Amino acid sequence: MNDLAIHLQDEAAESFRADVLAGLRHKPRRIPPKYFYDARGAALFDQICQLEEYYPPRAELEILETHAAEIARALGTQVLLVEFGVGTAEKSTRLLRAMTDPAGYVAVDLCVAQIEASAKAVGDAIPGLPIVACLADFTAPLPLTHSTAGAMPRARRTVVYFPGSTIGNFDPAEALKLLRRIRRKVGPGGAALIAVDRKKDPAVIERAYNDTRGVTAAFNLNLLTRINRELGGDFDLGAFQHLALYDPWRGRAEMHLQSRRDQIVCVDRQCFSLRAGETLHTENSYKYAPEEFAALATEAGFAPGREWHDAEQRFGVYLLQA
Repeated sequence: MNDLAIHLQDEAAESFRADVLAGLRHKPRRIPPKYFYDARGAALFDQICQLEEYYPPRAELEILETHAAEIARALGTQVLLVEFGVGTAEKSTRLLRAMTDPAGYVAVDLCVAQIEASAKAVGDAIPGLPIVACLADFTAPLPLTHSTAGAMPRARRTVVYFPGSTIGNFDPAEALKLLRRIRRKVGPGGAALIAVDRKKDPAVIERAYNDTRGVTAAFNLNLLTRINRELGGDFDLGAFQHLALYDPWRGRAEMHLQSRRDQIVCVDRQCFSLRAGETLHTENSYKYAPEEFAALATEAGFAPGREWHDAEQRFGVYLLQA
């Protein structure tokens, strides 16, 4: 039987409200991508991960299937694995199974349903493993340490696991701040294991965010549904369309919700005038050449170690030593 502790951050709902209103006031308008993941958003993203066009999940799983034992040896024994953005926990489960005597697992996510299901999945797969499920924003200071409430045994080292190329959702300056925060979190002797999408043919990238079944469009538009439900918004989903493109100069894929007409939208009794063609910028996904990401990690205070990639070299998993 697993030991499971759950820690909540009560300010999450207020942060959602503040971030949405600030983003609508900003020019150009934007909404942080971390708010995609309510229960329906998480389910839609799981569907995206099964799409033929969306290569990152298959590439990352290929790396784990091929190199999990090697990665586990590089991490060492008695490791406390702290996962940022758990998703289905499929990747972390594979990794934990390959590890020798892991000290425990901490799942950090903003979606209640997702984190509960993921913590249960890991517990079912690895009986006896101490688990902490932390409903929190990993970009903010986390309300736990490896010894929170005595939930975790003493670990030899802490490793932050950041799968899914989510680091790409941050502008380089923000990614640097996050990596520095992770560096402080793991402490001396700790490490980070981070998945990164590589630069490649722009046509391949654009197809990944414009699937023919329209699942990514539904995922993007669901953000407006969530705002309507939780923040009293009055967005007409039919008045917006999904827009995704790749900017080779910035090295990033962009997702937007584009207004089909001039309109006024209101959230929490505050109203905003949008022009036809104006967009709400909902996500960036930066792509890095290996040397670019190594330089970013070095600037954050890490010593880049091993790097594993898939057979087509579309995707990389990097071990960064503190």
